[in-house]
Amino acid sequence: MSWEIWMLFGAMVLGLVHLSAASFTFKAQVGNAYTVGARDEDLRPAGVAGRLDRAQRNFLETFSIFAAAVLMLEMRSRTGTWVGEIGATLYLAGRVLFLPLYAAGVPWLRTFSWNAATLGLVMVMAAMFVGD
Repeated sequence: MSWEIWMLFGAMVLGLVHLSAASFTFKAQVGNAYTVGARDEDLRPAGVAGRLDRAQRNFLETFSIFAAAVLMLEMRSRTGTWVGEIGATLYLAGRVLFLPLYAAGVPWLRTFSWNAATLGLVMVMAAMFVGD
Protein backbone atom coordinates (compact mmCIF):
# COMPACT_ATOMS: atom_id res chain seq x y z
CA MET A 1 0.00 0.00 0.00
CA SER A 2 1.13 3.52 -0.74
CA TRP A 3 2.03 6.03 1.96
CA GLU A 4 -0.96 8.15 1.00
CA ILE A 5 -3.31 5.18 1.50
CA TRP A 6 -1.78 4.59 4.95
CA MET A 7 -2.43 8.24 5.80
CA LEU A 8 -6.03 7.79 4.61
CA PHE A 9 -6.35 4.79 6.90
CA GLY A 10 -4.97 6.92 9.77
CA ALA A 11 -7.54 9.60 8.97
CA MET A 12 -10.28 6.95 9.08
CA VAL A 13 -9.13 5.92 12.56
CA LEU A 14 -9.04 9.58 13.55
CA GLY A 15 -12.63 9.91 12.35
CA LEU A 16 -13.64 7.16 14.78
CA VAL A 17 -11.73 8.91 17.56
CA HIS A 18 -13.62 12.14 16.76
CA LEU A 19 -16.94 10.30 16.80
CA SER A 20 -16.19 8.54 20.08
CA ALA A 21 -14.86 11.64 21.84
CA ALA A 22 -17.86 13.73 20.83
CA SER A 23 -20.33 10.97 21.68
CA PHE A 24 -18.92 10.03 25.09
CA THR A 25 -18.50 13.62 26.29
CA PHE A 26 -22.05 14.44 25.26
CA LYS A 27 -23.33 11.33 27.04
CA ALA A 28 -21.43 12.38 30.17
CA GLN A 29 -23.06 15.81 29.91
CA VAL A 30 -26.70 14.80 29.39
CA GLY A 31 -26.83 11.33 30.88
CA ASN A 32 -27.45 7.86 29.57
CA ALA A 33 -31.26 8.11 29.63
CA TYR A 34 -31.21 10.91 27.05
CA THR A 35 -28.65 9.35 24.73
CA VAL A 36 -30.44 5.99 24.52
CA GLY A 37 -33.85 7.59 24.12
CA ALA A 38 -35.60 9.28 21.21
CA ARG A 39 -33.84 12.63 21.90
CA ASP A 40 -37.06 14.56 21.42
CA GLU A 41 -35.75 17.47 23.55
CA ASP A 42 -32.93 18.14 21.01
CA LEU A 43 -30.35 19.04 23.64
CA ARG A 44 -27.14 20.62 22.34
CA PRO A 45 -23.67 19.80 23.62
CA ALA A 46 -21.93 22.60 25.53
CA GLY A 47 -18.45 23.23 26.86
CA VAL A 48 -15.94 20.51 25.97
CA ALA A 49 -18.70 18.32 24.52
CA GLY A 50 -19.72 21.20 22.26
CA ARG A 51 -16.13 21.82 21.15
CA LEU A 52 -15.65 18.12 20.40
CA ASP A 53 -18.89 18.09 18.41
CA ARG A 54 -17.75 21.11 16.37
CA ALA A 55 -14.29 19.57 15.89
CA GLN A 56 -15.92 16.41 14.54
CA ARG A 57 -18.05 18.38 12.10
CA ASN A 58 -14.98 20.36 11.04
CA PHE A 59 -13.06 17.12 10.42
CA LEU A 60 -15.91 15.72 8.32
CA GLU A 61 -15.87 18.85 6.13
CA THR A 62 -12.41 17.99 4.81
CA PHE A 63 -12.20 14.22 5.20
CA SER A 64 -14.26 13.38 2.12
CA ILE A 65 -12.12 15.70 -0.01
CA PHE A 66 -8.96 14.10 1.38
CA ALA A 67 -10.30 10.60 0.76
CA ALA A 68 -11.29 11.46 -2.81
CA ALA A 69 -7.90 13.06 -3.50
CA VAL A 70 -5.96 10.07 -2.16
CA LEU A 71 -8.14 7.62 -4.05
CA MET A 72 -7.64 9.64 -7.24
CA LEU A 73 -3.88 9.48 -6.75
CA GLU A 74 -4.08 5.75 -6.20
CA MET A 75 -6.35 5.19 -9.18
CA ARG A 76 -4.12 7.25 -11.49
CA SER A 77 -0.88 5.69 -10.13
CA ARG A 78 0.29 9.10 -8.89
CA THR A 79 1.15 8.03 -5.32
CA GLY A 80 4.71 8.13 -4.09
CA THR A 81 5.60 11.68 -5.12
CA TRP A 82 7.09 13.91 -2.45
CA VAL A 83 4.16 16.32 -2.84
CA GLY A 84 1.55 13.64 -2.20
CA GLU A 85 3.40 11.94 0.64
CA ILE A 86 4.24 15.14 2.50
CA GLY A 87 0.76 16.52 1.84
CA ALA A 88 -0.97 13.41 3.19
CA THR A 89 1.28 13.40 6.26
CA LEU A 90 0.68 17.09 6.86
CA TYR A 91 -3.08 16.61 6.55
CA LEU A 92 -3.17 13.79 9.06
CA ALA A 93 -0.74 15.43 11.50
CA GLY A 94 -2.64 18.72 11.37
CA ARG A 95 -5.96 16.97 11.95
CA VAL A 96 -4.54 14.89 14.82
CA LEU A 97 -3.29 18.06 16.54
CA PHE A 98 -6.56 19.89 15.83
CA LEU A 99 -8.69 17.61 18.02
CA PRO A 100 -7.02 18.14 21.42
CA LEU A 101 -6.32 21.81 20.65
CA TYR A 102 -9.99 22.41 19.86
CA ALA A 103 -11.13 20.39 22.88
CA ALA A 104 -8.86 22.47 25.14
CA GLY A 105 -10.04 25.73 23.55
CA VAL A 106 -6.57 26.79 22.34
CA PRO A 107 -7.31 29.38 19.62
CA TRP A 108 -4.12 30.22 17.66
CA LEU A 109 -2.45 26.82 17.66
CA ARG A 110 -5.74 25.21 16.70
CA THR A 111 -5.98 27.53 13.70
CA PHE A 112 -2.36 26.80 12.77
CA SER A 113 -3.04 23.04 12.84
CA TRP A 114 -6.12 23.55 10.66
CA ASN A 115 -4.05 25.61 8.21
CA ALA A 116 -1.34 22.93 8.10
CA ALA A 117 -3.93 20.22 7.43
CA THR A 118 -5.54 22.30 4.69
CA LEU A 119 -2.16 22.94 3.07
CA GLY A 120 -1.57 19.19 3.17
CA LEU A 121 -4.93 18.60 1.51
CA VAL A 122 -4.07 21.05 -1.27
CA MET A 123 -0.70 19.32 -1.73
CA VAL A 124 -2.39 15.92 -2.10
CA MET A 125 -4.69 17.40 -4.73
CA ALA A 126 -1.74 19.06 -6.48
CA ALA A 127 0.11 15.74 -6.61
CA MET A 128 -2.18 14.80 -9.50
CA PHE A 129 -0.39 17.42 -11.61
CA VAL A 130 3.08 17.79 -10.09
CA GLY A 131 5.89 15.55 -11.30
CA ASP A 132 8.32 13.60 -9.12
